Amino acid sequence: MKEKKLVFFCFSTVKNSSVDSDLHSLPKTIEPHSHQSPLWRRLKMGKFLGFLILALCTMICEAAIFRPISDSHRSAALELLTPKDGSFRSLKETYEALRILKVLGIGEQPDIKAKTCKSVVDTLRSPSSALKDLFQALRVNGILKCELNEETFAEIASRLKDSVNTASSLLDYYYSVGSLVLIKGQTSEVDVHLGGADSVFRAIKALSQSDGRWRYSSNNPESSTFAAGIALESLAGVISLASSEIDHSLISLVKNDISKLLDGVEKYDDGAYYFDEKLVDAHGHKSPLSASSVVVCGITAFAMASNEDLNLPGDKILGLARFLLGVGIPGNAEDLFYQLDALASLENNRVSSPLILSLPVAVLSLTRKDQLKVNVNTVLGSAAPSLSVKLKQIYSSGSKDASIIDQDLTFDPENAVHLLDALPENIDAGSYIFSFEIVLHNPEDKKIYVTGGRTKVPIYVTGFIQVDHADVAVLDSDLGNVETQKRLDLAVENTLSLSANHLQKLRLSFQLTSPLGHAFKPHQAFLKLKHESKVEHIFVVGNSGKKFEIILDFLGLVEKFFYLSGRYDIQLTVGDAVMENSFFLHLGSIELDLPEPPEKAARPPPQPIDATSRFGPKAEISHIFRALEKRPPKELSLTFLALVLLPFVGFLVGLLRLQVNLKNFPKASTPATFAILFHLGIAAVLTLYLLFWLKLNLFTTLKALGFLGIFLMFVGHRTLAYLASSSAKLKSA
Repeated sequence: MKEKKLVFFCFSTVKNSSVDSDLHSLPKTIEPHSHQSPLWRRLKMGKFLGFLILALCTMICEAAIFRPISDSHRSAALELLTPKDGSFRSLKETYEALRILKVLGIGEQPDIKAKTCKSVVDTLRSPSSALKDLFQALRVNGILKCELNEETFAEIASRLKDSVNTASSLLDYYYSVGSLVLIKGQTSEVDVHLGGADSVFRAIKALSQSDGRWRYSSNNPESSTFAAGIALESLAGVISLASSEIDHSLISLVKNDISKLLDGVEKYDDGAYYFDEKLVDAHGHKSPLSASSVVVCGITAFAMASNEDLNLPGDKILGLARFLLGVGIPGNAEDLFYQLDALASLENNRVSSPLILSLPVAVLSLTRKDQLKVNVNTVLGSAAPSLSVKLKQIYSSGSKDASIIDQDLTFDPENAVHLLDALPENIDAGSYIFSFEIVLHNPEDKKIYVTGGRTKVPIYVTGFIQVDHADVAVLDSDLGNVETQKRLDLAVENTLSLSANHLQKLRLSFQLTSPLGHAFKPHQAFLKLKHESKVEHIFVVGNSGKKFEIILDFLGLVEKFFYLSGRYDIQLTVGDAVMENSFFLHLGSIELDLPEPPEKAARPPPQPIDATSRFGPKAEISHIFRALEKRPPKELSLTFLALVLLPFVGFLVGLLRLQVNLKNFPKASTPATFAILFHLGIAAVLTLYLLFWLKLNLFTTLKALGFLGIFLMFVGHRTLAYLASSSAKLKSA
């Protein structure tokens, strides 16, 4: 699967769409509610015009826009490279993060030096550390500059030399030789030179294969592209560590291996090259990105170390750079490391450094008279050497014929951009492929930079399309006579009202003219009839020369219309990627009188229910309260209140007449407590009656009264028992 997505910018940012071919293959009538049609499902999702614009912005074959590393990569790196608790999970991840930040020139690095340096020092001083761990620790130390003395480096170098002499696999050579190269770059006091460099070189070369790939060990017959990259980097390290010059015949053999390796590189249609890894073993599957990155680093390292002219094909080196840039912004730190590490190797090797031609904007408006702007930078976005850009040819979309231009672009040194002041006069609204050529001014720069010949870039030229002679008519089915005809203004909404029966036809026609006065054929033109029951029918508007016309014969469409008579809203959609005034207009309505459906006629399909409708606002509930009933006079209410209070007044009068006193109230603590509780219970019952009168209902009152009654029976019995006992004692005395 390709790891690269091409993105073009029309009216909005649009990814390549496969809908375009679907639309061209549509029949003249699109069946409504067909669950087998992916187009219909998309149309029913809502914004029809937005979908149409997406479908119009299609890829132009064999052309793409590749842009150098930008601030978007820097923002992504800061988000991806977030250490936890002051460090990354491993020294490998730490080096990849530091390398990414260094290549991107990000000064604000995470504060990880304290914990990381402790891990580096412990790893390098431990005699049991594996070669892989030593290699990663030295790579991190090369950036962080941890505090290590010369004795530590000397002990590690001695151990690594022994490992080189006893190595049995490619990875052993890679880690051992690579670690010695790192020590050489970090200290000058330790001897890291290899005395038997030729024999080490031959041992690594013995693992190469006839197709330019390498094996990981002599016991593994499978060859690997990824292994070829680390083998070339190991050989570059052996050359830099050799105490004497390497046999030139050995270097020539490796140059031949590199040529064979590049012969097997794979290619995309847009000129991007990549290496694919077909070996799947204990080392795991390597993606095209990682395989291509490691090979690029290996080739550039070997070219720099050997000081040999490798005669690298410029188109393939530039194609590898385009592949690495075409990946965009990877979604994880490891892929981002592979991308940036390889691009940094291409930019800094000073042997074959690619120059990338890109356009800030790939859409030019004839209405605004936009200028064509071209940037030329290195892969990491640095300024290019002195050069000029020529516009050589312009290809019209869908045609192999090209206009010969051969015009130099004007260089704006203030903004570092090459400008074409005005587009050629024969450029009309449409999609084109512009062919550019980079010409280096300094002959010495030609030995360093790779331009790759001509670069083809897709460009959309947009303009205002004139709409003329638009009219709609109702025709007789037999003779074709015009019964009703109305002129339309497709610049605004229309409110026409038509009527027809099943023996008549509806004809809609209009003309489209480009800014240069040529007949313009939009990418898509649709006519939609929508019944009042929400059933929709969509038709493709055809064209013949300048005129666009569609005729709907209702006699042949009665079955497709499900014999539904009534009002149909008419909507017209015309759109194109280069049409600045694409429109989606309501033209009005037509009242259709269709015959009654036969017994076995197809029924309209049920309309889908929008699942989001239940979350919308509900219908407002209107409620009229019942009018208040007529109340009795105020005097009658007061009279009734007096009658209710009269028994209570009589009760108080009765107590006074009986001369109630508290002489017999119990004086002992226990009987007094029961007597107090008894009176409080009576007060609670009276309070309950009051609450019943004010707010409580009958059931709540009876429930509470039941509990109070049981309580009163208990405390009242104890109180009366005490009084009876006291009275009996008094009489007996």
